[in-house]
This record gives sequence, structure tokens and C-alpha cells, in this order.
Amino acid sequence: MKVRDVMSSNVECCTNQDSLQSVASKMESLNVGAIPVVENGQVVGMITDRDLALRGIGNGNSNISQVMSNNIVTIDCNASLQEASSLMAQHQIRRLPVVENGNLIGMLSLGDLAVQDQSDESAGEALSQISQNDIK
Repeated sequence: MKVRDVMSSNVECCTNQDSLQSVASKMESLNVGAIPVVENGQVVGMITDRDLALRGIGNGNSNISQVMSNNIVTIDCNASLQEASSLMAQHQIRRLPVVENGNLIGMLSLGDLAVQDQSDESAGEALSQISQNDIK
């Protein structure tokens, strides 16, 4: 099974021109904790609810580029679910932006992996490795 088979394709994104308030509103209305930051169709960052609270409000920043996480790990839509779970474990992340020819087309979460019978073991292993670092 490929990433494209289980990813969420209705991904909302923002640009570094959006306000932190509009991103927070979008997160609330969509009931999500992370939104990719896109420029010309390509992922340039990711902003999470934690980023908004700690880097935004906590540090008095109001610009998305000051608050977002950079150096985002992405995965190609044709990659295997095993490859996706390995990337998540290796980079200690719970969400992967999915790209095709460099452009954002979806999002893959650890939850997406967990609901697939074929990848339950991979998702469990990834979560275990991610959670171990959370404890440290």
C-alpha cells in the first residue's frame, strides 16, 4: 500500500503572509493541530498549535516565518507506508506532508497509519520510538 492510498487529501495550508490569528482560527475550525506553510505549492514550513503558543504568544512574535518550524520532512505520495513510518520514527514526527513533484497534495498522520491493518505494526513501532523521545 502506498502513502497516497491512506493520506488525507483535503489539506488546508497557509502562507507566511497569513496572520497568526487567522492560522489559529483555521486550526480551530478544522480541529487540527498543525498546518503546512506553502509557497508556490511547495512546503516551506509547518506551524503547530504549540508553535503558536510558545514561539508566537510566548515570545511576542507575530510573523509566521518566525513561528513556523523549518526543514520540514516530506514524503512522496508513491512511497510505501513502511517508508513513511520509518521516516516518522527517525525524525520523531507525527505528521508528514505528502508531495508529488515537490508540490503539497496531502498529509499523512500517525493515525492514518494506525488504522491500516497492513501497517499497524509499523505505526506502533513509530509511535513507540516517538514517545520514547517525548519522555526523555
